[in-house]
Amino acid sequence: MARTKKQNIIPKEQAVFWMDKDGAWHNEHGELEHHKIIKYFNQSIQKDDNGYFLCQTINDVEEKVYFLYEETAVFVVDLAKKDAGIELTLNTLDTIILDPEALVIKKDALFMETDAHLIKFTQKALAKMTSFLKDTPQGLALNLGRTQTIIREK
Repeated sequence: MARTKKQNIIPKEQAVFWMDKDGAWHNEHGELEHHKIIKYFNQSIQKDDNGYFLCQTINDVEEKVYFLYEETAVFVVDLAKKDAGIELTLNTLDTIILDPEALVIKKDALFMETDAHLIKFTQKALAKMTSFLKDTPQGLALNLGRTQTIIREK
């Protein structure tokens, strides 16, 4: 007989950690600095109808901890030019191909809107993007050689 997992759900108001607008994790003592903990948290990010949460299973108990975040919980942390386009590496360690039409500028920050997430570019990723960005009379544009796409502002 299959055993069902027990669930322990912690609402975001009770979470002891949160993420700031730059993707840094914090607790009551300040910004988290331990690289392995930060990587574990980022890899554990999931999303459902109630928002973003970290999920882990210990023995037969699945723990879901919803957490507070500013703007978004998903960030572009690196990028590389590939044959298929610009490959974005997210803080979750997922990779996706940049969609020029999905780029938006909000409050002087660059984001990409997808069906699943609002993804913000970190300063490091934005610095790598500068070689593909061009200031035009119509506004900031993504220039990929043969194509140029004006980035919408919100």
